[in-house]
Amino acid sequence: MFLPFLVGMGSGLSLIVAIGAQNAFVLRQGIRREHVLPVVLICGLTDALLETLGVVGIGYVVERAPVVLEIVRWGGVAFLLWYAWTAARRAMKPEVLVAGEGGTSSLKRTILACLAITYLNPHVYLDTMVLMGSIGNAQGDPARWWFVAGGALASIAWFFLLGYGARALTRFFATPRSWQILDGVVAVVMLVIAARLVFGGVGV
Repeated sequence: MFLPFLVGMGSGLSLIVAIGAQNAFVLRQGIRREHVLPVVLICGLTDALLETLGVVGIGYVVERAPVVLEIVRWGGVAFLLWYAWTAARRAMKPEVLVAGEGGTSSLKRTILACLAITYLNPHVYLDTMVLMGSIGNAQGDPARWWFVAGGALASIAWFFLLGYGARALTRFFATPRSWQILDGVVAVVMLVIAARLVFGGVGV
């Protein structure tokens, strides 16, 4: 069953290893060395959960629940616009952005932001539950569970690598100018994703 496991890992990585709201958030937390463990656990375990739900058939239901996805879609747009604004505002005040100094967020606020970025993106349901669920179920029994294991491991490993690997960039982000650039990029990423949700919808 090693092949379905590898297929699961490859499929999972192909969906998450890209510039997006979630990855940008994890990267920023990792560079700041701020609440990294809960953030990477939320992101990694959420992917594992959604992939499992997709394989057991919940993805089929989600795919046919356009009203629910529309609610999530517009909630995601609102949150992404707010987050883009906060990132842009931070970029305009770089003196408080040096890694490890000022501007820290509480654990509760960080977790809430991470949950919002993770669950208010309808594409996480379409990609992780519907697409991964479809590919996984195509493997048949019991191979589909090896597929889920591979996808889950890929997600968890990726977010841990991103969150804790970002610490290697701490020295580079020791200046306000570097944080200006990062938060400017984060703001643009959030705006682009929000625009895609508005104009591109959530169709598979």
